[in-house]
Amino acid sequence: MSQQNRAHIGVLFTNFFFALNLSLVQFISPEPLGPYGLNLFRVGGCLLLFWTITWITRPADEKPIQGNDWWRLFACGMTGVFLNQTLFIKGLTLTSTIHAALLMLSTPLVITGMAIFFIGERLQWLQGLGLALGLSGAAMLIMDRTNMGEDSLFGDGLIVLNAISYAVYFIIVKPLMQRYPPRQVIRWVFTFGALGTIPLGIGHATELTHIGMNSQQILALVIIVFCGTFLAYSFNIRAIQVLGASVAGSYIYLQPVFAALISILFLNEHFTIGKIIAAVMIFVGVYLSSRKKVEKMGVEG
Repeated sequence: MSQQNRAHIGVLFTNFFFALNLSLVQFISPEPLGPYGLNLFRVGGCLLLFWTITWITRPADEKPIQGNDWWRLFACGMTGVFLNQTLFIKGLTLTSTIHAALLMLSTPLVITGMAIFFIGERLQWLQGLGLALGLSGAAMLIMDRTNMGEDSLFGDGLIVLNAISYAVYFIIVKPLMQRYPPRQVIRWVFTFGALGTIPLGIGHATELTHIGMNSQQILALVIIVFCGTFLAYSFNIRAIQVLGASVAGSYIYLQPVFAALISILFLNEHFTIGKIIAAVMIFVGVYLSSRKKVEKMGVEG
């Protein structure tokens, strides 16, 4: 099998694993494992695996981190791991899998909007139409409270904040990806992200000594850490190196499809007419707004 075919298969599994995370998180959180404790296991387990692989392989292409890049790595860890994943897991425990999957797809919209507002990139009319459609679809989805609990609106808001934090991370991490090997950057991003994740999640994690987990819940946690985080990040980085960010990033459209199928089959969730209309608006909006900016899409948080 060619290197490119392996990369395509890898990024396909990446987005399946991310979608699977959405259902597995709701299977074990907030009970028996609180969302912040789950995030501690996810970040801590992935960090341990990244450092172990580095110690075993001792990659020769890594370079010493220079000066102010340490502060940029710290900012990336806070936005790309600590805030991004904390908001994601907490929001997911409050809203539905379908809502979370579709709202996460708005990340490219946020990236495009921030590039226009902060970097001064020129807004073309198709991009403007795409932003309007996508954001309107997200607003429609948030207002659709059919069969949703009282806390779901707050959960949707956290998912949107998650998308914003990831957009900030993606903009500030780009110079680092150009100066250092991606695996080196991701490892340090997770290291600094753990500085916020550990103190916040230690309380939830220690509660497991009193509550405990059954074998299915333990298996779900292992899949979230190993497949949904470590393998997903590793496969995605490799796909970006081999296929380019534009091709690898285009697979993000499959996440809501995978997530919807999994949640419908195993969590008994369902689509309403309003959700379908909102989903179409978001899909079309992301496509139009990203047509000439697909290189901004890459690793998903």
